[in-house]
Amino acid sequence: MSTSSPTPAALLRGLRPDWLSDPKVWRTEVLAGLVVALALIPEAISFSVIAGVDPAIGLFASVTMAVTLSVVGGRRAMISAATGAVALVIGPLNREHGLGYLISAVILAGVFQIVLGALGVAKLMRFVPRSVMVGFVNALAILIFMAQVPEMRDVPWPVYPLIAAALALMVFFPKITTVVPAPLVSIVVLTAITVAAGIAVPTVGDKGELPSSLPVPGLPDVPFTVDTLKIVAPYALAMALVGLMESLMTAKLVDEITDTPSSKTRESIGQGIANIVTGFFGGMGGCAMIGQTMINVKVSGARTRLSTFLAGAFLMVLCIVFGPVVSDIPMAALVAVMVMVSFATFDWHSVAPKTLRRMPVGETAVMLVTVACVVATSNLAIGVVVGSVTAMVVFARRVAHLADVTSVIDPDGTQVVHSVTGELFFASSNDLVGRFAYATDPDAVVIDLTAAHIWDASSVAALDAVAAKYAQRGKTVEIIGLNGPSARIHDKLSGELTGSH
Repeated sequence: MSTSSPTPAALLRGLRPDWLSDPKVWRTEVLAGLVVALALIPEAISFSVIAGVDPAIGLFASVTMAVTLSVVGGRRAMISAATGAVALVIGPLNREHGLGYLISAVILAGVFQIVLGALGVAKLMRFVPRSVMVGFVNALAILIFMAQVPEMRDVPWPVYPLIAAALALMVFFPKITTVVPAPLVSIVVLTAITVAAGIAVPTVGDKGELPSSLPVPGLPDVPFTVDTLKIVAPYALAMALVGLMESLMTAKLVDEITDTPSSKTRESIGQGIANIVTGFFGGMGGCAMIGQTMINVKVSGARTRLSTFLAGAFLMVLCIVFGPVVSDIPMAALVAVMVMVSFATFDWHSVAPKTLRRMPVGETAVMLVTVACVVATSNLAIGVVVGSVTAMVVFARRVAHLADVTSVIDPDGTQVVHSVTGELFFASSNDLVGRFAYATDPDAVVIDLTAAHIWDASSVAALDAVAAKYAQRGKTVEIIGLNGPSARIHDKLSGELTGSH
C-alpha cells in the first residue's frame, strides 16, 4: 500500500505563517501593531526622562528591541521596548558618567543575558509559584494604573470627560464590531475631536520632541579599558537580571493567556541579542513591556511575530514621517487605553471573597507580599524574588510538621520499633530528635524509615544525634527500611557531620 507524499507546494503552505494565509489574522496583527506603537510613544519618552537621556534614545530603543525580538525572541506576540525598570537601573550610570557608559552597559547587559540564557537561567522559572504569579499580575495592574495618575493631576478640566469618553468607546465599541481595535478607535476619535474643536489639553508632543531621522549604528564613545569595565559591569549585570526577570515573567503570563508554550531559553538569549543591537544603535536598552504586551495580546488579540515587528516598524514611521500628527494625540486617549489595560490585567477572581475564603492563608499571604513589594519598590523583579522566598518559607513551615513517629514495643518489652513517616529535611528533622523516649525505651531500638525519605545532611545529623543519645544510655539503634536514595545519602554522611568519629 503506497502513501502519497506531500507536494512542495503543500509543504510551503505548511511553513507559511498564519498571517500570510488568513486575511483576518493579518488585519488583527497589523492593527494591533499600530495600537501598540501609538501607546509606546509616551511610555518610551517618559522612560527616557527617568534615565536622563534624549527622548529619541528611548524611542529608538523601543524600535530596535521590538523588531529584533520579532525575529529572535522565544515568545510570539510579546512586546519588548524601553522600560521603566531598565531606566531606573542604568539612569544613575548616565548621570554620573555620561551616555557613552550607559550604552556600553546596555551592550554588556546583552552579553550577560546571552550567557545566562545559555546556562539555563530560564529553568528557574519553574520555582516561581502560582501565588507569586498572581501577585505579579495584580501588582503590575496597580503600577500601570498608578503611572497614569500624574497625567490626571493638575490638568485642564476637558481631560476628564475625554478620558471618560475614551473608556466608554473601548467598552461599547466592541459590541458593534471587533474588526478595528477599540483602543485605536478611541485614539483616532479623541484626536479628531481635540484638533477640530481646538481643545487645549496635554498632548504627546508635550512629552518631548520626536526624532526626525533614522539612528546610525556605531560604537559607544568610551575608553575601552579595564577601568571602564569596572564601572559598567555592575550596572550591566543588574540590568541583565532585571530585564530577564520581567521578560520571563511576562512570557509566562502570555503563555497562560494564549494557552500556547514558548521557549524561555530562546527568549533569554533573544533579549540579549536585542539589547546588543539596541546598544550599537545608541538606544537605552529594554525588556518585555507588560502593559503594551497586554494591549497586543489581551486587548487587540494578536498572536504572531508580525504584530511585534510592526509595533517597532510603525513606531519608527510614526515618529519620523507622521511626527506632527502623532504630537497632536491627546494624552487623555493614551491614559484611557492604559487604564483599560490595567483593569483587564488585574486578576479580579484572586481577590473575590469566595476565592479568599477557600484559598489557604499562606497562599494569600504570598500574593499580598508580592504585590506590596512590587508597589513599594516599583520593581517587579524584587517583588518576584521576595514573593518566591516567602512562598518557600511558607512551604517549609507547612511540611516541617508532616514528619511523624509512631512507636510499638514488643510484647516481651525487649525491643521498640519507631516508625517514621514523612519527608525528612532541614525543617522537619529539627523536631525529630525530641520525638523519642530515650530514658524509658528498651535496650533494643529499631527506627523504621520505610515510609520516610531523607533529603539532606540535616536529616542524617538528626538521626546520628538520636543514635548518640541512645548510645549514651547503653542502648543500640538499628535503622531499617531506607529507600535507595535515602540509603546512599545516609551511608555517605552518617558519622561524618559532628567532627568526631
